[in-house]
Amino acid sequence: MSQDTSPLPASETDTPVFATKAERKQRVNDNKLSKRIMREVGRAIGDFNMIEDGDKIMVCLSGGKDSYGLLDVLMTMQKRAPIKFDIVAVNLDQKQPGFPDHILPEYLEKLGVPYHIETQDTYSVVTRVIAEGKTMCSLCSRLRRGILYRVAKELGATKIALGHHRDDILATFFLNLFYGGRMKGMPPKLMSDNGEHIVIRPLAYVPEKDLIAYAKLKEFPIIPCNLCGSQENLKRQEINRMIAEWDKKYPYRSWNVFGALTRVVPSHLMDPKLHNFADMKVTGQADPEGDKGFDQDYFDDHLPESLLAAGGLDEEGEAASSAARQDAFTPAQAAAPGEQQIVFMSKRRSGQ
Repeated sequence: MSQDTSPLPASETDTPVFATKAERKQRVNDNKLSKRIMREVGRAIGDFNMIEDGDKIMVCLSGGKDSYGLLDVLMTMQKRAPIKFDIVAVNLDQKQPGFPDHILPEYLEKLGVPYHIETQDTYSVVTRVIAEGKTMCSLCSRLRRGILYRVAKELGATKIALGHHRDDILATFFLNLFYGGRMKGMPPKLMSDNGEHIVIRPLAYVPEKDLIAYAKLKEFPIIPCNLCGSQENLKRQEINRMIAEWDKKYPYRSWNVFGALTRVVPSHLMDPKLHNFADMKVTGQADPEGDKGFDQDYFDDHLPESLLAAGGLDEEGEAASSAARQDAFTPAQAAAPGEQQIVFMSKRRSGQ
């Protein structure tokens, strides 16, 4: 049987080039992947007003797939955005033995993006303080955070961009729930703990599997973390395996939980700091969020709305309808008159 091929534009040597059906399909999927990531990052930026006119964004670059993807997408959006903002890539060289310190500077020089390499020997500190076999991430992250805050101030950065994605946000929520005894997550935008910086996570709506595929597509020069990445006893890795298993067996469950983080009903939880239980009085007015204690909870067995809202995929792998997704992530309050918000989302087909 003859192979299904179609001609492509000739190369500089005018040598005919042909693509198989599988290659053409791969190109289509790669294009969909890029558009999907760009759309979801743009939507997250718009929903949380992460980037404003005149911002200087410090992109923390570790050498992993997530931070590479973040830098790549933000550089693309910088060219398309209706406002002006600057980007500076920052890497913290923690002096891990064998760390290839030439890779990132060479890559960033090739990109032509402004960058800064901060060299601090936190590796020696962590390995001296933490016993062998114990989790190093907590101390390492505290040291790294303090250094990056200082660098952000020195560089005049107005926002610090981190490469945390949807699965990181879910994992943080479950870690707090299972091991911390509290309902706390990782918001896409938050003030730093020292009160001096705004931290943003533009990849908040992007699942990790898309970033893995994107890193392969873009051929990022990945640098593995040998300090803590191989510590199999980490609770976070246990949670990540749970989420991955859900995605295999119950494709919509992770998106459902993710969507739930945007639809909190304080009156149906138990935190008196969020809801005034003590002074509650009857009003005589119907309340759709009121108690329905005599009713049995019922959950539909069809595609949950929060999946659509959180950017889930349909059976064909296409993004869910923008109208349905917009419903859950519309900010509670519109921007004040005259306040400019950045919107990167694709124009709707209606022509708006």
